[in-house]
Amino acid sequence: MKKTCPLHQSLKRLRKGSQKDYYSQTPVKISKMILNFKFKNTPGVFPFPVILFSIRGISLGVANILMIVLLASCSSEKEDEIIGEDGNGETSASLVIDSTTVSKGAVEGNTGTAANADDILANSTFSSTISIAFGTTVAITNPLAESGVTIAETNGDVVITSTASEVAYVLSGTTTNGSVKIYSDKKYKLTLNGVNITNADGPAINLQSGKRAFLVLADNTTNTLADGATYTASGTEDMKATLFSEGQLIVSGNGSLSVKGNYKHAICTDEYLRIISGNITVTSAKSDGIHTNDAFISDGGTVTITTSGDGIQVEEGYIVINSGTFNINVVDKGIAASWDTDATIDPYLTINGGTITVNSSAGEGIESKSILTINNGTIVVKTADDGLNAGTFIYINGGNIYAYSSSNDGIDSNGKLTVTGGKIVSVGAGSPEEGFDCDRNTFKITGGILVGIGGATSSPTASVSTQASVILGGGTANQLVSIQSNDGAETLTFLIPRTYTTMLFSSPKLKVSTTYKIFTGGSVASGSAFNGLYTSGTYSGGTQSSTFTTSSMVTKVGGSNGPG
Repeated sequence: MKKTCPLHQSLKRLRKGSQKDYYSQTPVKISKMILNFKFKNTPGVFPFPVILFSIRGISLGVANILMIVLLASCSSEKEDEIIGEDGNGETSASLVIDSTTVSKGAVEGNTGTAANADDILANSTFSSTISIAFGTTVAITNPLAESGVTIAETNGDVVITSTASEVAYVLSGTTTNGSVKIYSDKKYKLTLNGVNITNADGPAINLQSGKRAFLVLADNTTNTLADGATYTASGTEDMKATLFSEGQLIVSGNGSLSVKGNYKHAICTDEYLRIISGNITVTSAKSDGIHTNDAFISDGGTVTITTSGDGIQVEEGYIVINSGTFNINVVDKGIAASWDTDATIDPYLTINGGTITVNSSAGEGIESKSILTINNGTIVVKTADDGLNAGTFIYINGGNIYAYSSSNDGIDSNGKLTVTGGKIVSVGAGSPEEGFDCDRNTFKITGGILVGIGGATSSPTASVSTQASVILGGGTANQLVSIQSNDGAETLTFLIPRTYTTMLFSSPKLKVSTTYKIFTGGSVASGSAFNGLYTSGTYSGGTQSSTFTTSSMVTKVGGSNGPG
């Protein structure tokens, strides 16, 4: 990690010898080293050959003068690295990694859960059940045929028109060229009970009602939906997904649903989608895996998405993730609330929990055009563009967050950035990209553990921060770095994922007016880590490369402050 000047190394070896040897041999050896060293751009060093001293017993004063010349000659060779003062090359003793020291400032940003009692299935009553079973023929059982529900079936396409209340529909069986369309004046329940629908010329399920639809995935069932690559128009009706709804769509149950979007989106609603439970897989989509107009809310379940567009896209509203497991592999954005042309719409994104994994080959991982707030959860995003991005503000109050961008910033706020808690590893690309980027706006740190690496970093704002930070220079991929206080307490143990030139580090274990040693290399025994950030184990065997002293709330030792 640190390129040590060979003259410095030679002088260190001389100083380790006896006092007699130092006095008698130093001038001669220094002179030889000077002859073997190319002085480049070193002020005050004569360009002609240095006279070789051979008189033993030359005064210590002359030796010291020669040493000063030597040190000046190689000072320009130093690089802007992770270190401050030179280390002494000592080997780290075994050190237990501290996982108990945590800090958390006052929570800031959004904490809402978008709770709505009307979205709870148990709060509604559905007293009548209509069943539709696909097969060689379509078997329909309709007890409300004379009470407001009419059902028409043509070549496997089923159209339901209802004015009745408290109606539950159950779909089952298999069709390779059929569909279900529902018009309803009232909210309704739609259960998928082992149904497999492929429609060659339109959506598999087309809910043309603006009322709330409770979509239940029956326990222990597998359900599949696929649409056609082209749609046959039906008047002026909006149809843009394999599973399409004009109204609110509430998903629950413990079954599974697999959706393929050949035309555009896999799942779409022109209002909001709420997932309470269930296992949903989007195997592919020409555009977005999940697309909504007003909102996306998750309270649980497992969602796996593979698409050529976005994973989850809210066009004109907000996203709240309270819980759930998300595995998203996309070309464009992973999760995005991206409306930014109407001041009356607030496209905020709040994560209160859950496990989120995003891999994007060209886009951003998680994006809000407004405020992004992370209160808890485990988030791993690996992207080509920014890992996390927000238009006005990013708040991080907790959780475990890993953001890795191959060609942009790890975490990028176009406005302010506040961290009050959590464990955060943010990896940006080379200069000018940054681990943490907030466009020179206020960067407030009051808690948490932050490790940001890249070509540069935004600097924390000392006047509003209450937790110390240090900006260090470069490091090498796949190497361990250990920061230890002078009294031997572990401060950071980190496995570097990619070579970088700037590191930002902040932790409750980092104190102001304290000297720290940096060790590189070595190993960790019986350790556990979150994407390189070790939280337990025993570190040993590293070589001390440098020291630094924290002089204020924000200490700059090396590295670069980016343009943004």
